[in-house]
Amino acid sequence: MVDEKRVEIKVIGLVQGVFFRATTRDVARKLGLKGTVRNMRDGSVEIIAEGAEEKLNQLIEFAKQGPSSAKVYDTQIKWEQAKGDMSYFRISF
Repeated sequence: MVDEKRVEIKVIGLVQGVFFRATTRDVARKLGLKGTVRNMRDGSVEIIAEGAEEKLNQLIEFAKQGPSSAKVYDTQIKWEQAKGDMSYFRISF
């Protein structure tokens, strides 16, 4: 966990109802990341992930595009130190 980082990503656009959360979960798990993804009331999607910075950057690149049915207009990214409070990557409701 010493070299791990935490990133919070807010994805803005047509990102709900297009399998964004499920695809994000699958991508994050393949990258070996821990965290959550959830729909927000304002229509955005929030991703909180922890892991190696290189893997988190790959997740950020995915989030900027999303699955093929999504239309991402913007991503807001906030980096922090890892907290180590998550055990796997899941969809939050």
